Amino acid sequence: MLTFQELAFFALAALVLVLTPGPNMIYCISRTLCQGRGAGLVSLGGVVLGFVVHLLAASFGLTALLLAVPLAFDTIKMAGAAYLLWLAWQAVKPGGLAPFETRELPHDPPRTLFLMGLMTNLLNPKVAMFYLSFFPQFLHPERGELLLQSLTLGAVQIGVSTGVNTILICFAAAIAGFLNRNISWMRVQRYVMGTVLGLLALRLLTEKRAAA
Repeated sequence: MLTFQELAFFALAALVLVLTPGPNMIYCISRTLCQGRGAGLVSLGGVVLGFVVHLLAASFGLTALLLAVPLAFDTIKMAGAAYLLWLAWQAVKPGGLAPFETRELPHDPPRTLFLMGLMTNLLNPKVAMFYLSFFPQFLHPERGELLLQSLTLGAVQIGVSTGVNTILICFAAAIAGFLNRNISWMRVQRYVMGTVLGLLALRLLTEKRAAA
């Protein structure tokens, strides 16, 4: 099974990824700013269900692939590092995403909010790439059932993402006001995020996997 240190590092990686602006965060915060906290939380419910769908698809697919083709570990490892470097560039490049800018959206009923949150996540390439390229860095065939390990990692990621997005939704108005008054802070945050993502990519490229 996975060690506490591995789960803690994975949780840190999941935290960095969820704090990197993407479709899920932008949708939930936009709904909150335009329609209120309840709308944001309902939208987040759909996003969380989308995480579960992504997790199950990736867990069963990766388990089959990595058992059939051991060399896939190294290939996916390189892809995961490249993806993290791409995210680092997205964080620091000029004109990066600003999820707390108010976006005008129509007022929709809870069912529509939930379904739109679900579809936003299902069509989110960031989530699919995270599962497919980052999970294998923490899977160890020599320690037992790969599927159980994948589901454990997924539970950690979903827990981190749900917790962070819930906090952002609950305090969206206050955070948006703070950022509008402190533009330089947002610039610093972007460079810190880019640096952390780059260091995570470097760690993935240099870490040696235990022999099976």
